[in-house]
Order: sequence, then structure tokens, then C-alpha cells
Amino acid sequence: MRILITGANGMLAQAVKDKFEKENELILTDSKELDITDLDLVIKRVEEIKPELIINCAAYTNVDGAEENEAICEKVNAEGPTNLAIAAKKVDAVLVHVSTDYVFGGMKPVTEDYKEDDEKSPESVYGRTKLAGEEGIIKNTDKYYIFRTAWLYGEGKNFVRTMLAVGKTHDEVTVVSDQHGSPTFTEDLTNFIYEAVMKQIPFGIYNATDDGYTTWFEFTKKIYELAGLTTKVNETSTEEYMKNAKKPVAKRPLNSKMSKEKLKNAGITVPTWEESLEKYLEKEGELKK
Repeated sequence: MRILITGANGMLAQAVKDKFEKENELILTDSKELDITDLDLVIKRVEEIKPELIINCAAYTNVDGAEENEAICEKVNAEGPTNLAIAAKKVDAVLVHVSTDYVFGGMKPVTEDYKEDDEKSPESVYGRTKLAGEEGIIKNTDKYYIFRTAWLYGEGKNFVRTMLAVGKTHDEVTVVSDQHGSPTFTEDLTNFIYEAVMKQIPFGIYNATDDGYTTWFEFTKKIYELAGLTTKVNETSTEEYMKNAKKPVAKRPLNSKMSKEKLKNAGITVPTWEESLEKYLEKEGELKK
């Protein structure tokens, strides 16, 4: 299969490349090679490449930076996916797009999780632009998979690596304890994408995070436990964290808990966040034997 991957230098794209490259012809592009915000260019390149599958890993993901750079964020997260959908339809390609829990807003009680069709009420520029990107895809093509993910970690800079580095140089750390969600390994999200495409599950939107729920506070404690670090983890509230932040921060969802029932019912295997964290730490050489 000929596959076009955008945002090829990003954290997710690394895992996607590793998973798909064995049996497929990959065309990898970054923002210099393919500016997804330029519709004419996107159509021209897609018609030249004629991919059967487009996996969009390009995104503006600086949640705080988005508050001050709304125009750029809008172009990349909203116009970009819309352009890819228009181009995908012209060559009858399937479009895979990665979205976010931020589209929901996170105001639902944490005793409940979000289903795919629940009301969308994003509370940040990042969330609003990602939702607009979803809507642009739905409006312009029928052959799409939108995977909403959250709390992603993998190659490159990520929360787990940051906490490990801090834990090795500090006696204690302070982490928010009132944001709830599912840490998700990039290899798992990639497997969801791979299985969906290969099994040809029904097109549509799927919540796609690892199974089970936790908080950033409990997640950090688990990282240190598995890595054999004795760093003390203190908890704080999101409100307190935002009040003490040295620069403006975007509003974070307190509830990022998304139901994976639709994904599982489509025949996709969803590992728990705990087992995937252990697998990641072992791969990084950080797991205490």
C-alpha cells in the first residue's frame, strides 16, 4: 500500500513509520516538504503521489502557545486536516487523522467518561481548532478514521522522560492531582491505527487511548515506582498550578476520561496504561528489574 505520512518528524510519526514501513511504500513529509495549510499544494502533491492511505501526524500541539498564536494554530489544526480530506477524496484515499480529548472540554463529572458522540465544548484555542479540523474532515470526505487520543508519550520529549529526569535530580516534585485521563504510549495508538486500517473497521470517530484511568499525580508515582526512584511526589490542584505558573497557560480538561468501548467493539486490542508504561520504561532502559 502507498501511504503518505504528514508531520513525519513528530513523536507519533516515528512510531507510525516503524509499524507500517515493512509491508508498505511510505512517503514521509514534514512541513517544509508539504505545507498542509496550502490547499492547492496539498491537492497537487496528493494527486502526484496517489496514496491509498494518508496518515496525518501534523499538528500544532503547543497547548499554551496556541493561546497566543491562534491564527497559526487554526491553519495547522483546522485548515490542514480539511485540505487533506479534500485531496484524499479526489484520489479515493482513506484519511487517518489524530484528534484530542480537548474537543470535549473536560467539564463532565470525573465519575463519567466521554463517549464519541457526547457534546463538544472545547475550553482552549487548541481544543477549538482540533474540533474544527474534525468537522472539516467529516464535511469533505466519507473515508476517514479520526482517533481522539490523550496524554501521549513515546520518542522525543514527553511527560515520562521529563518526570524521570526531574526524579533523578530532585528529592521531591509537585504534580496536579485533579486532572483525570489515560496515559497512552505512541506504539499503542499506532497499533490502533494499523489494526483499524488492516481490519477495515467502519469509518468514523474513535476514542483511542490506553485502557484505565489515572491522574498526573498517580501516573508520576507509578513512573517512579517502576523506575525504582524514591522521589517524593506532592499533589496540587490545577487551579493552584495555574495561579503559580510563570507564564500564561491554557485551560486544561479536568476530565479526559474517554470510553474505548467503540474501539474494542470494532475488534481493536486496547492494553492498559500500566502495562504499556512498563513496556515503555523497559524499552528506555529505565525499568527496575
